[in-house]
Amino acid sequence: MKLENSIIPVHKQTENLQRLQENVEKTLSCLDHVISYYHVAKDTEKIIKEGPTGRLEEYLNCMDKIQKAVEYFQDNNPDSPELNRVKSLFERGKESLESEFRSLMTRHTKPVPPILILDLISGDDEMETQEEMSLEHLPESVLHDIIRISGWLVENGRNQDFMTVYFQIRSVQLDRSIKGLKDHFRKNSSSTGVPYSPAIQNKRKDTPTKKPIKRPVLIPGTIRKAQNLLKQYSQHGLDGKKGASNLIPMEGHEHDLRVKHLSDTLSDKHGPAAGRDDVFDIEIDAYIHCVSAFVKLAQSEYQLLTEIVPEHHQKKTFDSLIQESLDNLIMEGDNIVSAARKAIIRHDYSAVLTIFPILKHLKQMKPEFDQVLQGTAAGTKNKLPGLITSMETTGAKALEEFADNIKNDPDKEYNMPKDGTVHELTSNAILFLQQLLDFQETAGAMLASQETSSSASSYSSEFSRRLLSTYICKVLGNLQLNLLSKSKVYEDPALSAIFLHNNYNYILKSLEKSELIQLVAVTQKTAERSYRELIEQQIQTYQRSWLKVTEYILEKNLPVFQPGVKGFNDGLEELCKIQKAWAIPDMEQRDKIRRAQKTIVKETYGAFLNRYGNVPFTKNPEKYIKYQVDQVGEMIEKLFDTSA
Repeated sequence: MKLENSIIPVHKQTENLQRLQENVEKTLSCLDHVISYYHVAKDTEKIIKEGPTGRLEEYLNCMDKIQKAVEYFQDNNPDSPELNRVKSLFERGKESLESEFRSLMTRHTKPVPPILILDLISGDDEMETQEEMSLEHLPESVLHDIIRISGWLVENGRNQDFMTVYFQIRSVQLDRSIKGLKDHFRKNSSSTGVPYSPAIQNKRKDTPTKKPIKRPVLIPGTIRKAQNLLKQYSQHGLDGKKGASNLIPMEGHEHDLRVKHLSDTLSDKHGPAAGRDDVFDIEIDAYIHCVSAFVKLAQSEYQLLTEIVPEHHQKKTFDSLIQESLDNLIMEGDNIVSAARKAIIRHDYSAVLTIFPILKHLKQMKPEFDQVLQGTAAGTKNKLPGLITSMETTGAKALEEFADNIKNDPDKEYNMPKDGTVHELTSNAILFLQQLLDFQETAGAMLASQETSSSASSYSSEFSRRLLSTYICKVLGNLQLNLLSKSKVYEDPALSAIFLHNNYNYILKSLEKSELIQLVAVTQKTAERSYRELIEQQIQTYQRSWLKVTEYILEKNLPVFQPGVKGFNDGLEELCKIQKAWAIPDMEQRDKIRRAQKTIVKETYGAFLNRYGNVPFTKNPEKYIKYQVDQVGEMIEKLFDTSA
């Protein structure tokens, strides 16, 4: 007990001494820790002043130390002058990081080269076997630093200004990339063709960044082909065959449709070698490619943005980033629509053809557009549908006004072919309809967009096809009515018949040579037979013009003759002279009509010669028997041929 009583106090004293020692050590450690905060400013100031360039990790470590010092002084000694010092240093460091972010983005953000964009948007069936291709917008090391800085600013800087800097710089780059592609078209398309093609025909549902097979492409040339054909027929008659007349060009075929904001400087950019139609065609093709480029580049931009911008800010930042480029695309589309509307007012209906390839492509790209713009503001999402609606409405208006114009084209004598050949109204109408074949679904959708029926709301390709068929039949019906009216301008019923024959035959042959006949048959199954009957009727009407010649030598009129009345020879010569100047451009029809007429006249004349060749039925037999049967045949053989 004595021992115990003497040791326990010593033990307790030792415990107290150990506790005291531990407390002293803890206090010293605490003091060291506190004192270290007083040294932070001095230890980090040099690095902070020099900036983060080239030593980002070291710089961020210093910023972490400064931030902890700020938190310490705020909690323990808010009146300390050290607090102001470290706070000032922290703000300076944060500004340097923001400046470094801006500097890295500015220095390393460059427009995507046009060839690379064309590679990205090219489509090929063999793409499935190719490696995936993605754009490297920023070098890997730079991207790493940008991600580190943005992460630090989000977590510690409590500042979203860098996101504004990000979308502003990337927005300019996106816009410059698309404009660079357009300039590439202007410099190269007119002479050499575009080296690579967008996925307009081979539209893909899979990832759009696969490496394509590079292949040459021919410019579609839709507008140029149509307008040049319209010019050709307006100026040179029907396919240059014998007897075709030179037609006076119709008003409204100057083909001066141009998108104003593009065309003002075209002559400077392309030089005199590029024709206006060629240049405009390049602009249309360039616009179609730029639409594809926007989608692919925007997809790529979003992938980059997700690595740098915090998730809850990504949609809004992306929305801001794409605005300028999207607005430029929509404005360009609106200008094309505006130019088409002005052309419609001038009755230049070929101008609607500019809308077709663009509208077709916009509708093909819409699913990808919607996917890219998912999560953006409603105003952003509605821009493309708005342009599509505007184009459909304008296109439908042009189609309807074209049909009305065909019906109401005035019957002017000066505008009628003197030889009865195909009227330019017919050739222009058929050429216009043939152009619709490349855009059947687009044209059908245009017409459907104006329908209010329940069938239109449940829109289908079959409904669209029926609408287009109905429209084509309407144009053909209007054309037939107008041709009938025009034919009355001719004083000679035979020339009127030849005119209608030529036009009906041209319409039928044109329908048969293209898919138009199948489209017409969707709603008018007997159209082909009807045209054949119309053609036959006109041939019969024409043949009646020969009755006044052959009646001279019919048996019932012999041998009684009226003094002073023209005989067979005079009638034959006069009719051959007149009808020689008429035209039947279709060689097959020309030969058929000559052959039939030759048979009728030769038979009648031959019968006359057999009966009266040696009979003295008149004092002047040469008045009636001037030609042999074969000579009469040869004269008829020269009908409809001015060179014979």
